[in-house]
Amino acid sequence: MFKQLATQQSPRTLFISCSDSRLVPELVTQREPGDLFVIRNAGNIVPSYGPEPGGVSASVEYAVAALRVSDIVICGHSNCGAMTAIASCQCMDHMPAVSHWLRYADSARVVNEARPHSDLPSKAAAMVRENVIAQLANLQTHPSVRLALEEGRIALHGWVYDIESGSIAAFDGATRQFVPLAANPRVCAIPLRQPTAA
Repeated sequence: MFKQLATQQSPRTLFISCSDSRLVPELVTQREPGDLFVIRNAGNIVPSYGPEPGGVSASVEYAVAALRVSDIVICGHSNCGAMTAIASCQCMDHMPAVSHWLRYADSARVVNEARPHSDLPSKAAAMVRENVIAQLANLQTHPSVRLALEEGRIALHGWVYDIESGSIAAFDGATRQFVPLAANPRVCAIPLRQPTAA
């Protein structure tokens, strides 16, 4: 296997997840080396496409345009420190780079704050889910992703991994609900679709 991996890669999935050390993409998905093209950052964030693309944008473009992945997964997780910080309105002045980075989750924060929550843990858990949905929307602003969706060659998935149980809740784009992935293995945020006519 490693001889083949030394000369080429052909991952089928771009996996965008949090940097949290408890979330290991290959273990979560039970995949081998070379199966996933992975982007990790605090909060599994995908900034909207802009005039000065950063590392996330470049990696998304490479995975979609060069590697031609067929699936993109944005995977949040339970007990996410970044999402808990946002949900609890923690002051981040002592970490200005982190504070600036987490602004890319502002749309999720606004939606989450508009809903009632019984306590901080439920507010933080809801923030994790809203952030996955927001990052799926941001992902669709990237030209390479938009083109792949129009051509019907890519599906988008939004997951929340529960660290304690190992279970995954997947976002169903049709119902706009998170459902157990084990019971709904084909559920997608945006499934493969027929190419759009030119």
